[in-house]
Amino acid sequence: MLVKGRKVSGRGEAVTSNYAFGPHEEDIIIKHRLLTRTTTTRGEPPLKKLQKKFTTFVLEIEKDADHYGDCEKLAKAFLQELSTFEIPLLKSKAVVDANIREKENFNELEDEINRQIVQAQTDIEDLKKQLEESKIERQHKEECEAIRKLIATQPPRSETQKTITELEKEIAALDAENTAGSRLLELRKKQFALLLHVVDELQNTIEEEQKNLVEEMRLATEEQKNGIEDASGGSDAMAVD
Repeated sequence: MLVKGRKVSGRGEAVTSNYAFGPHEEDIIIKHRLLTRTTTTRGEPPLKKLQKKFTTFVLEIEKDADHYGDCEKLAKAFLQELSTFEIPLLKSKAVVDANIREKENFNELEDEINRQIVQAQTDIEDLKKQLEESKIERQHKEECEAIRKLIATQPPRSETQKTITELEKEIAALDAENTAGSRLLELRKKQFALLLHVVDELQNTIEEEQKNLVEEMRLATEEQKNGIEDASGGSDAMAVD
């Protein structure tokens, strides 16, 4: 797979860069090289050298001629090459084991961190509740302090009780005075009603007496008039005689 990209040079010019492999193919190649030990950059890869030593040794054994010495040399060379190839493998195995242990330690550390995070979250929630309770308690204390200051500004209880007693006495005196005033007012109402009744009776008596006086005066006037007429008639009769 050929991937093309553009790279900007130092002068600001666009330069095309060609990449032989993509990220996925590159990961596969690196993994293959690690497995086959073909990552060396100098000389022939170790695995190929080992393969050649083994092939040469096998071919030498399969020959019919008497070549024990050559086979021994090839065997030693193969074993030496195998030992040389094994050392990096052992190192790689040691690195892998170390990485596995490191990964296990990391997993344990991650679990511990997650546990601590959960514990920290729980502690935060508890602290939030404690903070709310502290705020409520502080508010109650402030209210109690305000009430205490208000009570402190008030006079002592004995003085207050004395004032209450005096006020009760004054209220009792006012009640008694009110009762007496009500009784006096009721008496005055009765007296005033009686006075009105007497005045009405007196007015009726005066009117009656005035009527009688007028009637007596009218009768007296009539009698006087009749007497004068009688006297005039007698004088006339005497004159005639």
